[in-house]
Amino acid sequence: MDNTQLAELLMGIAKAQHAIIDAIDRAEPGFRNNHAVPILTTAANVRAAVPRIQDLPSRILLRMQGRAAFDVAQILHDLEAALASHGVSPGASAEPDANLSPAAMRAAARVPAAAPAPAAAAPRPAAPAQASGGGDMDFTAKS
Repeated sequence: MDNTQLAELLMGIAKAQHAIIDAIDRAEPGFRNNHAVPILTTAANVRAAVPRIQDLPSRILLRMQGRAAFDVAQILHDLEAALASHGVSPGASAEPDANLSPAAMRAAARVPAAAPAPAAAAPRPAAPAQASGGGDMDFTAKS
């Protein structure tokens, strides 16, 4: 199976899911906007510029909830971008085979930035002075 066939398969699955959401929305008006779209937005991980492979089905279904025409070429483009990133967003310091959650990638990105800051502020003159002179902590005896 090549990427074009996979894109067509994903489009067909999304059409079936869209039909179910449409049927529920007809039975319970407002379901799509009040319930389905917010949950799909979370599942699609729309904050990530390059989607992970696992985000693609939700992104396709989310796009189908709008009025814009959707084509297999766009799915193919997104699929190839996700496959090229190996499931990890660009700039993440993870192994290519790791498929991390967005929260884990953000936490990993913050760790290297936070580690040098304490090293730069390590020579604190106040901390050794307080440790050697315990009488400085008694604020009631000052006159």
